[in-house]
Order: sequence, then C-alpha cells, then structure tokens
Amino acid sequence: MDLASRLESLLTLAEEIGVDVRAEPMGGEGGGLCRLKGRTILFVDTAADVATRYDRTVAAMAGMPELNDRYLVPEVRQDIEHYLTHR
Repeated sequence: MDLASRLESLLTLAEEIGVDVRAEPMGGEGGGLCRLKGRTILFVDTAADVATRYDRTVAAMAGMPELNDRYLVPEVRQDIEHYLTHR
C-alpha cells in the first residue's frame, strides 16, 4: 500500500473517531494534533510532501486510545507501533 493510501486510511479513521481534520497549507513542515474549545483537531499541512504529512499524522495519532479497538490497515498499524516503540 502506498503512502498516499495509508494517509487517506488514517485520515478517514481520524474522522470516524471524532477528530476534525483540517487540510491547510502550513509551510511544508507543519501539522499535528491539538485541542481547541473542547474539540480535537488534526491539522494536515497541504504544502508538505506525502511522506511528511503521513509521518506527522502517525505521530499525532499514535497515542490515541481510540485506535486500540479499531481496525487499521496492517501497514498503518505497523507504522504506528513502530513510532510508539522508537520515539
């Protein structure tokens, strides 16, 4: 599975668990998760390449307990587990 498909899978899951996903240009290296007025928001930097967007999204979502009981594409699950063990 290519990175663009992995990213799309992860963003879809984020929306399914109630995260607001906002894709905006942020200079090519931005993006991440924040809480604003009680809402969880994931910013995705549209100025960044796919690898950077994916890496930032994995890092932002890796610690979310909501992912434990959800189906993740095996490659995405592996990337999240790798991030958690090597950060």
